[in-house]
Amino acid sequence: MNAMDQQIAGPDWEALFPGAVYFDEPASAHTSMGVGGKIDTLLYPESIRDLGGMIRLLSRHGIPYAVVGNWTNLIITDKGCRGALICTKNLNRIRMLPSESAVRDVRAEAGVSLPELVAFTVRENLTGFEFCAGIPGSVGGGIRMNAGAYGHSISESVAAVTLMDPTGKTETRKIDQLRFEYRNFHLPQGKTIIEASFRLREDPEKQVGDRVRQIIAERRDKHPLQYKNAGSIFKNPKDRPAGRLIEEAGLKGFAIGDAMVSEKHGNFIVNRGRATSGDVLALIRYVQERVLREKGTDLELEVKIVGER
Repeated sequence: MNAMDQQIAGPDWEALFPGAVYFDEPASAHTSMGVGGKIDTLLYPESIRDLGGMIRLLSRHGIPYAVVGNWTNLIITDKGCRGALICTKNLNRIRMLPSESAVRDVRAEAGVSLPELVAFTVRENLTGFEFCAGIPGSVGGGIRMNAGAYGHSISESVAAVTLMDPTGKTETRKIDQLRFEYRNFHLPQGKTIIEASFRLREDPEKQVGDRVRQIIAERRDKHPLQYKNAGSIFKNPKDRPAGRLIEEAGLKGFAIGDAMVSEKHGNFIVNRGRATSGDVLALIRYVQERVLREKGTDLELEVKIVGER
């Protein structure tokens, strides 16, 4: 255990959050890409109250922290993360507010996985969220990235987002107080997403499940789900999809170490078994350089890179 671990591993932590604190945890055991070095301190709050307590303690001790959701759309470097990483996976409550109209407000905590939320909408026959079928992220991560597919983005369904500051204080901002753009949400500095409300409608045709199953089938056909991956690596430029540009540059199947540009979809990098973050990041740089040289397009990252370089 290093000095920083000792600083935050005192009785306050163990008494307040039993079973929720892990030290020197390998990120590769958690990330969807299966890569990453050790995380000094990994925290799993069981409730929003726990999350607030953790954030207050970290802020009080001046310890840097970052928040992750479902470990997707994320690459942690081989050197790992100093300070603390908070995973919201256990913040997984979903509830629907009472309504006498066909418009329904669904509230979901930040750790709810998008597949779980899609399944909820299928059970409740609510339309407007089908495009998220098959996206493996969390509500918090999906909002942070303004996740989307098939010409839609999560911001279209958001009614409000609840944020927490470093003191543990929360505030709810309605959609007209939030700034979204393509694959990005302007998260106010120092704030953490803890919950979101989505405005959806009952489907009079009762075909939500059919549409979701169709989208999932299409994703399975197009995406390399047999390999560990982080999802789409690059944002799509305005003129054409990143995957098509990568394919036209002849990079499908190109590999560095065990990291390979998927032969199935050009905008996916897959771990063939023993890839390191170094392999993945080197391949990302190579793809960017090659596409810029041959296609004149500077590909912008969609995945987030966390950790020491």
